[in-house]
This record gives sequence, C-alpha cells and structure tokens, in this order.
Amino acid sequence: MTGQLTISTLTLQHKIPPGGDWGAAPDSWAEVRPLIDGVDVLKEVHPEGFAPSCRHWTGPAETWPLAVTEEPRRVMITEPDCHPGCCGALYVTMRREGDQVIWEDWKNTSNVTKIPADVRFDLSQYEAELARAAADRSWEEPVDTVARLLGQTLADSGWFERWGCILDGVWPRRENPDLPEEFASPEGVDVYFHQVRESGTGTDDYGYELIFTPDLSIEEQVRRLADHILADDPRKTAESWGR
Repeated sequence: MTGQLTISTLTLQHKIPPGGDWGAAPDSWAEVRPLIDGVDVLKEVHPEGFAPSCRHWTGPAETWPLAVTEEPRRVMITEPDCHPGCCGALYVTMRREGDQVIWEDWKNTSNVTKIPADVRFDLSQYEAELARAAADRSWEEPVDTVARLLGQTLADSGWFERWGCILDGVWPRRENPDLPEEFASPEGVDVYFHQVRESGTGTDDYGYELIFTPDLSIEEQVRRLADHILADDPRKTAESWGR
C-alpha cells in the first residue's frame, strides 16, 4: 500500500558513562539512550553527546525526559560533556498524535550538521518502554545501588532540612584508570548539599566524598554511610566551600 507510514520501535538502553572527571558525561549516573529500530541514531549525528541520565527518570511519568503530550515539546535529547552553548546539542520536538508519538523538527547545534529523519512510534509500545526503562535496575553496579539507596534514605530522613540545608543529590563516583594518579579518586559515593546564606546573596556548599567498600553488603554500606551523615550537624562533618 503506497503512502503507508512506517512505525518504528523505541528501545531505551542504560549506558554507564566513563569514570572520572576528564572527558566524562555531565552526570555519573547511567545515560538512558534511545535506540530507534535497534539503532543508536543519536550516536551517528552527535557522537560526542550524552543522553539524559537515569536520575531524571525517578519522578512522575509526565516529568520523564521523553514524556509526550498532544502539545509539542522541545527536548534536548543529547548534550556535550561541557555545555550546549559551547559544543552544541541535539534537539527534537516530540508530540502525541492519536495512537502515535512523533519525533520531528530535529536541530543539531554541534559541528555535525547531519540530523535524523522524522520518526513515528506506536503510543502503547512507546509508553510501555518508558515505564520499563524507568523501573530498570539491571544495569546497576554495586556502587550505583549504594548511591541510589543512600539518596533515598537521606531524602526520606529530612535531615538536611532540620539544619536549614537542601540536599542537592547523591552520585556514584567511578574509578578512572586513565587519569593521572594525582587526580584519581577511589570508587565511592558523593553527597552534595547547600545552605542559602541569610543575606540571600549566595550559598554555602558542602559535600561528602564517601568510600565504597566492596567486601561489605549493599545494605551494610548504606547503613554505615547514612549513620555517618545522620550522626551530627552535616555542616560540621562535611567538606565545605563557599560561592
């Protein structure tokens, strides 16, 4: 039949980024990369780009990076390791049309001018794949699981709010054997939080660089790390620096 539209299949793949701070992803959590009919088309048109990390898939479904509505939505689908204004990014407009999802009006602001063709997905398959990827933990390494569970424990505790602080996030820290020894750091978990100054002119920023212990169970590590943070005013026990 002529004129029949091709319906593609979306697959979301978790990909752990390189470790360390040089040439790494903007986020140490795993990317959630969209594959279209099994092909990573984003890699072909923005090879230096990174997809949004899985930490953006933890809220309500309507907040997920690839969520769609009938109203068109412009999405930065890949970003560089620096800043979109520096090295460019890949954008696409997403919308829902009946029982289909459409990705169209691509824009590539990097130095690669190639862009993917417009694509259509079946709405049911698309939304099911988004839900599957949001719940997927099979990709996690032990340090990821510790970071995720510690983040949940700290958020649920309300501990930072007790001291007038705001928890910015918890991230896994990966080893990078390519870094010079003086810049290398052991595998672990980073916890960052801040407090707004009374003057309102800035923030005081704090952080923990916690060590991952391979010979302890996940549950024991989470308990020990949480107990360390929850034992006292975190502004006293964390490393601090100002802005």
